[in-house]
Amino acid sequence: MSSDILDAKGYCTSLTRYSRRESLEVAIGDLPLGGYHPIRIQSMTTIDTMDTRGSIDQVKRMVDSGCEYVRITAPSLKEAQNLAEIKKGLNKEGIHVPLIADIHFTPNAAELAARIVEKVRVNPGNYADKKKFQTIEYTEASYQEELDRIRDRFSPLVKICKEYGTAMRIGTNHGSLSDRIMSRYGDTPLGMVESALEFLRICEELNYYQIVLSMKASNTQVMVQAYRLLVNKLSAENLKPYPLHLGVTEAGEGEDGRMKSAVGIGSLLEDGLGDTVRVSLTEEPEFEAPVAKALVDRYLGRQKHEHIPAVDDPPLDPFSYHRRDTEEVGVFGGHQVPRVVVDFRGVDALEYKDLKSIGHFYLAELDKWKMNDLGADFIYSGDQPISFMLPNGLKEILDFTSWKEQDDPHRFPLFNLEQLGESKRHPHMNFIRLNMSQFPDAIAALRSEHQAILWLETDNQHARADQRRLIFELMRNDLKHPVIIARKYQTTEVSSFQLYAATDMGSLLIDGLGDGVFLSQELRYYPNKQTRLDSIKLYNQTAFGILQAARTRMTKTEYISCPSCGRTLFDLQETTAKIRARTDHLKGVKIGIMGCIVNGPGEMADADYGYVGSGKGKITLYRGQEVVQRGVPSAQAVDALIDIIKEDEQWIEPGTQLN
Repeated sequence: MSSDILDAKGYCTSLTRYSRRESLEVAIGDLPLGGYHPIRIQSMTTIDTMDTRGSIDQVKRMVDSGCEYVRITAPSLKEAQNLAEIKKGLNKEGIHVPLIADIHFTPNAAELAARIVEKVRVNPGNYADKKKFQTIEYTEASYQEELDRIRDRFSPLVKICKEYGTAMRIGTNHGSLSDRIMSRYGDTPLGMVESALEFLRICEELNYYQIVLSMKASNTQVMVQAYRLLVNKLSAENLKPYPLHLGVTEAGEGEDGRMKSAVGIGSLLEDGLGDTVRVSLTEEPEFEAPVAKALVDRYLGRQKHEHIPAVDDPPLDPFSYHRRDTEEVGVFGGHQVPRVVVDFRGVDALEYKDLKSIGHFYLAELDKWKMNDLGADFIYSGDQPISFMLPNGLKEILDFTSWKEQDDPHRFPLFNLEQLGESKRHPHMNFIRLNMSQFPDAIAALRSEHQAILWLETDNQHARADQRRLIFELMRNDLKHPVIIARKYQTTEVSSFQLYAATDMGSLLIDGLGDGVFLSQELRYYPNKQTRLDSIKLYNQTAFGILQAARTRMTKTEYISCPSCGRTLFDLQETTAKIRARTDHLKGVKIGIMGCIVNGPGEMADADYGYVGSGKGKITLYRGQEVVQRGVPSAQAVDALIDIIKEDEQWIEPGTQLN
């Protein structure tokens, strides 16, 4: 690892030149990880580990979908032992994918599994500790006694792994930090890192180095900060540069789960971090690998991007969230939430009804407008002004040459730098196009523009780094204009577009950079009006989804739902769909849906409410991390959950959010 990391960047070799972090090579069966090997793809089975035939069939589907490693839960000795039968059955059918045993709470199961499979995963939060949500006061001596206890509990597994050539992942989860770690470090990225390092130091003392590390969280900001801090601490302590397993835990399902994963995982991939990726969706596991592969494959050839000036002293702390300090201009910047600007160019004969594609609904019989939670803030209509008055919650941006012919205070101009010599300005908001190559010559002009929002564009393949570099220059020059992150995408494939946009924009937003977002595509892709309106709807939904995934503007219910696994006590996909159907109108409410107590109150640390399997047909309901009802029959549990939300006065009836 480069020796200048700590002084210059803190966690990666370059903030402007794509370069993968050099990591230690770890042998995992016949498929090594890290070093100069490709970023590997993995997933986890969802079927009961004791169902040997079912497990084999599911692993086959996962391998066919692109999985290079397969993780299987081993919650007790019997499941750990059955890993041998699953492995034997796979080998008989010519499948030799490395298997990973997932361990929680049970060291004896880990020690058995380490003799059978190629890798074991342990969670330092519950391998040698129990979580009772207690705050404990420690002296240095009493804390050291705890570390000695962990060493005694953990060392046997390390020695077995060393003897059998078995790799290990030390995988910290934000929501399952032990009471001991929480008492000393709090619910923080530092606590996550120290939780893993306690175990890692024991491994190094025993000269065992076949280790992979992970820092998973459902909160993308926390997840990214923890991975960065981990790399920083490894270097600071002169520990080996162990490979990283990337993942956003409990990402959810559908496009929300995919975009949330892209914001977290993509942010780290952008800076060259990550050696293996698992996308955690509440779906069948064979649907996860293609998403992970789409994220990873984007970096093939990334080294050939156009040169971006180096950053030697970044003006932000990469290990904590602080929004960039900006002046408030109209509804942008300051303490305003990031705004959504939608590209409405290329729509012929625009009508009132067409605005439903961006969350604004005209009710003809009442002659009034309503807006839902995904109501866009601004329309960009280029050089073709909209022919009718827009609803109050929506404003229009026009190219300057068209705007200067208008006399409407609800329309705002978009200038090129060359047009700033013109005398006409809007008194409240003016938008200025800017890219990195123009910046040095634009500084003087920008200092005199006090009611301006900067519209940041880039054509660089390494787009996120290019736009971040430009924002850094604004900060260094004490230019506090709000900025809109503007991106144009060539792909017409929906999934790829959403993953790319979530990576590029989300990775800036989680660092507090960005006061608005604008997504667009070449207009030649649209053969007719309806196709164009469908695309506008997709781009608007995607913009709001990215803001939500980055935790910068919450506009809809968030579901923190784990993927199914062999521990799951109910059908997660069916239950998530059932809960979503009843609650997806609750703006900003976060609901955790967990299949078992392993992924229970700790794992849903950010949730307002929790629905957790606690036995066959039984559900435990939570308010935050506090148990409200135990043993609720599953047939009644959704209604009981809604009753709790109503008690807290967080409930609104479906449909009333449009009023």
